[in-house]
Amino acid sequence: MEGSPAAGAVNRQTIAAVIPAYQEETHVGDVVERTLQQVDHVLVVDDGSTDETAARARAAGAEVLIHDRNRGKGESIKTGLGHWLERGGFEYVIILDADGQHLPEEIARFIAAAPLGAQLLVGTRMNDIRRMPFVRKVVNRYMSSTISRVCGQEIPDTQCGFRMLHAEVIPHLLNGAERFDYETEMLIVASREGYRIGAVPISTVYLDETSSIRPIRDSIRFFKLMERYKKL
Repeated sequence: MEGSPAAGAVNRQTIAAVIPAYQEETHVGDVVERTLQQVDHVLVVDDGSTDETAARARAAGAEVLIHDRNRGKGESIKTGLGHWLERGGFEYVIILDADGQHLPEEIARFIAAAPLGAQLLVGTRMNDIRRMPFVRKVVNRYMSSTISRVCGQEIPDTQCGFRMLHAEVIPHLLNGAERFDYETEMLIVASREGYRIGAVPISTVYLDETSSIRPIRDSIRFFKLMERYKKL
């Protein structure tokens, strides 16, 4: 896998986006519209929302798939990746959140970095941590350091969900965890399959919304995941 994909400009028509969404009627339309200014194909996976998430995503121009119940962010991402893999004809898939914390305009940074050789690109907010809450900063550094050791390569911000994957990586990532720990497992699986992971600097954006992450529950899942992969 080292050295692929081949160097060269990336055509936006060969890039698709996946936006996992749950109860995001406030922001999803705006995120979709801005994403469509960067790439031509956008899919929103509505993870069992009871609000207008699906309707507003469609109105903004996205394709929409709906889970019959809330299955978790990991399952939403896998649904989206599987959709574009089955559709075929795409070289890369972008993943970004529906809540506005990822700036669609910065997809251009991922596209620019794609020809440099990494098959999985992960956004990093660690170049500018002035606005990052102290506890989050400490936790993020600890988790990123731990996961980087398990992966055998440095990943500055393993908790960032803004990512771009080459299509050849996707078949390896359609199993695994259902919820937020899937994003960690994705990195470990890709690394163990021999793929290179690169970092793309992105902006640090925090909104006045309650996070879906639960510190105690998700910390337990993280440590269980680490123990499982350390034994493999």
